Order: sequence, then C-alpha cells, then structure tokens
Amino acid sequence: MHPELLDEIMELALDSGGCVKFDLKAWHPHLHMALTGAMNKQSLDNFARAATLIDRRPTPPPLIASSLLVPGYIDEEEIGAITTFIADLNPEIPYSLLAFHPQFYMSDLPVTSKELAIRCYQTAQAAGLKRVRIGNVHLLV
Repeated sequence: MHPELLDEIMELALDSGGCVKFDLKAWHPHLHMALTGAMNKQSLDNFARAATLIDRRPTPPPLIASSLLVPGYIDEEEIGAITTFIADLNPEIPYSLLAFHPQFYMSDLPVTSKELAIRCYQTAQAAGLKRVRIGNVHLLV
C-alpha cells in the first residue's frame, strides 16, 4: 500500500478507536516471496511508519501484528527476526502467533504443533515484546 494511504488509514483508526492489523508473514525476503509471491520491504516499511503513531493512543492500541506459524517455513528464527523488528519499534505493540491449519494450496503441510507455538512464544518474549499471545490454540496439535 502507498504510505500516504496508510497514513489516512491510521488516522481513521486513531480517531475511531479502531486498529490496523498487519500480518507479518516472514522476515526473510525470499521466504516471503515464496509464501506470498511478493517481497516484504513495503509491508515492513509501512509497519514501521504506522508504529510511529501508536504513542498518540496507547489504549486501545491502533496497531497490532500477527504471524502464521507455517510448519517448515515459519520457525523460531523467522519469529525472532520479526519480533526483534517489532520490539525495536515499540515493545508494547500487541503480537499474535497464529496456528496454521492446512488448506487450499498448502494442504500437504501439517498443523502447527504446540511445541513450535510455545518455542515461538518464548522467542517473541525474549525479543522484548510485552504483549504476545498464541491464537487459534484449538488448532494446535
């Protein structure tokens, strides 16, 4: 998205009490390209831009993030890089780790394991994030 459109969206969120959610799929550009068909530079730049505005309204947070824990692709290394990036911007940004369930194009992959989710949760906390949660826990195996 063009940064000026992001600014408008963030202003609407700030004024309305809403929030903007970024799905940060992968840190490494080539992995992001393999999973999504696009590079992640613009998404990361936009996230950093949006993060500069969150101190204007800390509660409820106008910016949140999540990552889907795709087995074999998104692991502690990827989550460590993503969460270090977020924590360096603002450690209070809420972040959710989402369990993966095989569907559509990735139907040959397993469901996210509890062990992977816990390791990634610990990695996110170690990176300095203060508001981390595991989502879709009913999908974990």
